[in-house]
Amino acid sequence: MSKPYATARQIAPVAVKLDADMKNRLQALAQSRQRTTHWLLKEAVAQFVYREEQHEALRRDALKAWGDYQETGLHISARESDEWLAQLEQGHDVAPPKPHV
Repeated sequence: MSKPYATARQIAPVAVKLDADMKNRLQALAQSRQRTTHWLLKEAVAQFVYREEQHEALRRDALKAWGDYQETGLHISARESDEWLAQLEQGHDVAPPKPHV
């Protein structure tokens, strides 16, 4: 049986080699933000990983959509898409256009 979410996460140290200029910039930024360099590095890595995961999900979705289009030929045109999005932007709750060949 798996343990509940209340368990502590394992922490694994990681070394990052920075040139002197980047290290000094990081330290100056940490001081101005009243944070530690450790906190800034963790935050930077977390934001980078999140952004890259989102990018990867978008890439996978695009490849799946392209594969679906190649198999079926179903699509909506840019004009149809623009018109639908314009309606949504104006606050109208309209259904998306129907895909066609």
